[in-house]
Amino acid sequence: MGEIFDKWPKRYEKWFKTPIGQLVEAYERQLVFDMLLPGPGERILDAGCGIGVFTGNLLEEGAVVTGLEISLPMLKQAADTFRKSHFQSVQGDMRHLPFPDGRFDKTVSITAIEFVADAENAIREMFRVTKPAGYVVAATLNSLSPWAQSRKTAAQKGHSVFRHAIFRSPDQVLALSPVDGTARTAIHFQRNEDPQVAKQVEADGQRKELKTGAFVAACWKKPGEPTTL
Repeated sequence: MGEIFDKWPKRYEKWFKTPIGQLVEAYERQLVFDMLLPGPGERILDAGCGIGVFTGNLLEEGAVVTGLEISLPMLKQAADTFRKSHFQSVQGDMRHLPFPDGRFDKTVSITAIEFVADAENAIREMFRVTKPAGYVVAATLNSLSPWAQSRKTAAQKGHSVFRHAIFRSPDQVLALSPVDGTARTAIHFQRNEDPQVAKQVEADGQRKELKTGAFVAACWKKPGEPTTL
């Protein structure tokens, strides 16, 4: 599966530098970080880190980050970007994480599980490597969003990435874990929206707590008492 992303690092980076891409990144980051609450010194696994779009923000919060990615070209770009930071790159499959139980204080996966058919096992693995009382956060593409329909149309036309994607609703993401969690969405505006209009649309969508944002994030707290080394 990793090979479908091998030609995408530069295109992915270019998209997030566009005006609307910058808005998307900012709102997605805010939602994920409100749930994950990364802090100084915390060991955090970024599963499916890609080129590290969100990894840098975790490092800026003082976290010690391990980035796992199945695509070697994407992982190499992330490793090069953060070579002077507290960042370790690991190539691997999030369905079979190469880490011992309870290795991390928190784990996060952002827009990766939509490419994993056995997402329940991926989430189970994220729980396994997280310490008791630690947070597990998974964010993915929302099936209830208009963005999903346009992406499905692109997939039908042979889009090299979206034809492999599995879109899930907030309830479906929450159902990936037997532990009760919470889910919220972001990106209520459209891809071709004027950035200034998009900000107002996003504010309205978040105020109304709509479930139709293109980006859905779920957060769970692993059962058990906190542990310290």
